[in-house]
Amino acid sequence: MRKDKNKFSFLVIEDNPGDFVLVEDYLNEQISEPAIKKAGSFTQAISLLKSGKTHFDVILLDLTLPDKSGKELIKEILPLTGESPLIVLTGYSDIDFSIQSISEGVSDYLLKDELNAASLYKSIIYCLERRKNVQQLRESEKRYSDLFHLNPQPMWVYDPVTLKFSQVNKAAIDHYGYSEEEFLSMTILDIRPKEEVARLKRILNTVPEVSTGVHNGKFIHLKKNQDMIEVDIYSNFIRIKEKEFRLVIATDVTEKTLVEHKITRAIIKTQEDERYEIGGELHDNVCQILATSQMSLGMLKKSLDSDAIPLFNRSNEYIALATEEIRNLSHRLAPAFLNDSTLEEAFNMLLKTSNIEGKYDISLFFDKNFEKAGIDPDLQLNLYRILQEQLRNIMKYAKGATIEVDVTATKKKLRMRIADDGVGFDVHSVKGGIGLPNIKRRVELFSGRFEIYSAPGKGTEIMISIPLNIESPIL
Repeated sequence: MRKDKNKFSFLVIEDNPGDFVLVEDYLNEQISEPAIKKAGSFTQAISLLKSGKTHFDVILLDLTLPDKSGKELIKEILPLTGESPLIVLTGYSDIDFSIQSISEGVSDYLLKDELNAASLYKSIIYCLERRKNVQQLRESEKRYSDLFHLNPQPMWVYDPVTLKFSQVNKAAIDHYGYSEEEFLSMTILDIRPKEEVARLKRILNTVPEVSTGVHNGKFIHLKKNQDMIEVDIYSNFIRIKEKEFRLVIATDVTEKTLVEHKITRAIIKTQEDERYEIGGELHDNVCQILATSQMSLGMLKKSLDSDAIPLFNRSNEYIALATEEIRNLSHRLAPAFLNDSTLEEAFNMLLKTSNIEGKYDISLFFDKNFEKAGIDPDLQLNLYRILQEQLRNIMKYAKGATIEVDVTATKKKLRMRIADDGVGFDVHSVKGGIGLPNIKRRVELFSGRFEIYSAPGKGTEIMISIPLNIESPIL
């Protein structure tokens, strides 16, 4: 029979010489060179364990010693065993006591009457492997704990059922201003503004109940001092003590977003200045040249013979058509509602000029409260550009027959909806293009929310919601 050549050190705590010899024989039968020390009493065992001179891989304990036995023996010797597995050897079969012993830290519970070399060796190997796994688990938990508590980014763990915080790290405590005790008495809804709670609940309802990878998103959070911050959230499921939790990392991107908005505003302002310059040139210069050409052409009419009149009329019509097209283009580039018309009139004109061929059935609903809401001119211009951008998307890709535009306003919020009945698309797989990202950036400039709903064959609907009780950016 092949013996185990590993170097094992054993402490056998046994007062019966015959039983000790039997255990010693069993160990020698399975292991090449076992190092065995004997303690014949509880007092001797305590002395050996406390001295720390010898490390024992496994401790074998007779449950009945002359100076201590049973539950009291186990209770007092377990704290001294350290990481060494403790295997109890007894002549009594007490299932309840064995279960209780193992729950308190005993590694195994063996009956002497049923003991043999193979069963003892098997128990020893299982206990050592279990100890190794426990040590690896503890090391893993410590690494996780260090990564969690020492991470400079705010992190927390919450219960996906109750939404209550379970753990928070120091960075979260410092950044949000709540103490650890306050955090642990709260739910993740408590660090959101009221208007964000419903959105968060909708998102949580779409997250599977089991681990499916990392989920991320951008949210508005509320600090203890009521400051609002914008955060990028990354979360994943984590199992702690056989229960599923969600681990969250929050990155404050408030300053980053402000910088990005400044850049975006500068880009948009440059674009608008260029559009207005081109629109002005088209209206004031090119249209004037065409008008002068038309007048000059009219002066030639009397000198033309009858055969040339049809050609003259066609040329005159082409110039008139070109003038009208350029005028419409200049109005789209430099909308006049900022000076002498309303946004509703500009929307009507834009929808009309975009549907010259009459391909679409277009409806526009404009809330009467819009003018009363005192919408900032910069926001109005961005709403106009958003409608322009989406109309281009519809004309290019939708292949539908109906377009609906709704604008509603209250004292606190403005909403705009643009929908079509076209071919639609998968919003999760669409790639390329700058139209929708442009719309999203314009909406975010005003701290708004941009949502898009579409599916193949189901048309497309974009929803824009912008709070009106904030300071509008200056473009």
